[in-house]
Amino acid sequence: MQWEPAHRDDGPSIAELRVDVLRESLERVGRFDATRARAYFLSAFAPEFTRVLRGPDGILGSIAVRPSPEGTWIEHFYLARTLQGTGRGGALLADTTRAADTNGTTLLLNVLVGSGARRLYERHDFVEDHVDGVDVIMSRPPR
Repeated sequence: MQWEPAHRDDGPSIAELRVDVLRESLERVGRFDATRARAYFLSAFAPEFTRVLRGPDGILGSIAVRPSPEGTWIEHFYLARTLQGTGRGGALLADTTRAADTNGTTLLLNVLVGSGARRLYERHDFVEDHVDGVDVIMSRPPR
């Protein structure tokens, strides 16, 4: 399995992956609503900035890397539960940080308060900038 560019028609599958992956974290902060989670993703889905990991049964991962005036945002970074902890997410994040270092770009992301994913980001040198509601905004300047 390789990460590959997303297609416009991948949106609903990625939205379902989002609901599955974020359910527990969103329930913990009292914010889970499957319909709203799908709609939020679909309203912001930009296939031109998104890559997916396809498996035999569908999409197993996604990441969007979107340029902005303040840096490059990592968004919609989801990995199917069956692949979490296998190193695939860390390897993709390492590739993303290397590219940002080469380009001299600051990376930005948000992670839910209390999410275990925060440890992954901290291992890749992201630091907390501030807490915004239920999200922790993190950044990583280029090396």
